[in-house]
Amino acid sequence: MRIVFMGTPEAAVPALRRLMEDGHEIIAVWTQPDKPAGRGNKLSAPPVKVFGQLFGLRIFQPEKIRTEEAKSLFASHNADLAAVVAYGRILPAEFLSAPKRGCINVHFSLLPLYRGAAPVNWAIINGEEKTGVTTMFIQEELDSGPILLQRETQIGEMETAPELMGRLAQVGAEVLGETLAQLAEITPRPQHDRDATFAPMLCKENGLIDWSKNAFTVERAIRGLQPWPNAYTNHQSQRLIVWRATAARAEISNAVPGEVVASKGDDLIVKCGGKTALRLIEVQPEAKRRMSVRDFNNGTHLRVGDTLT
Repeated sequence: MRIVFMGTPEAAVPALRRLMEDGHEIIAVWTQPDKPAGRGNKLSAPPVKVFGQLFGLRIFQPEKIRTEEAKSLFASHNADLAAVVAYGRILPAEFLSAPKRGCINVHFSLLPLYRGAAPVNWAIINGEEKTGVTTMFIQEELDSGPILLQRETQIGEMETAPELMGRLAQVGAEVLGETLAQLAEITPRPQHDRDATFAPMLCKENGLIDWSKNAFTVERAIRGLQPWPNAYTNHQSQRLIVWRATAARAEISNAVPGEVVASKGDDLIVKCGGKTALRLIEVQPEAKRRMSVRDFNNGTHLRVGDTLT
């Protein structure tokens, strides 16, 4: 098929590679504009662009897609189908109707669960035991289109959002390939809004640890909020990112949530809500590198009784 591929991050690259391996003609690749990154704020190309350029694909990076110019350009491709994987923008109606066989999205959840921008993160944060990948025809309402194929996977007990995303990217590529190969035989299944849950875009405020919650909830947030905004707390007006931790039941009746109850060697334990506590394993002080708790304890003198906020 003649396909326009639309995607931006590393998670979209396996799907583009799979389409090429399956012999489809990629007539255009649409991706987000280059953006400043790193300490020097130099322009950085999105991973899909980098991959596409290796194979001489035609790359398009419009700043806006709701202009008449963008709509005309997209229609001019005369595509059989558009494959969309984490493109990063909601497509206007003119885009959806342009390809002969419509637009198919690879979404990283078991729709109608976790519609929205951050399904992988919220599945971990909310303590789901499983998630998966869905291919669907795109409609104007967000992530509401008819389902084509789905595949589920268990979420690892200690799996972070980037780790899970990496796995789902590979699964998504496989499911997309199977979807296109079977497209004539698949009967799309409508979604029911009553069963939908939502995964809104993360914001910086989501990262602030609420120590009054139980430690198991906090630990899931630490894994689910990576790679941004990350789970963080404050001590003496300095931000401390927590990268890894373990939760446990603990009877600590004389401490308040956020209070340090152990701080020596490999131990940095913080009281959480209920009868629980969190053992920090890897942290990152403000303006410093990630480090083990032992290294952190050697350089920072947190005392038992200090409170993280």
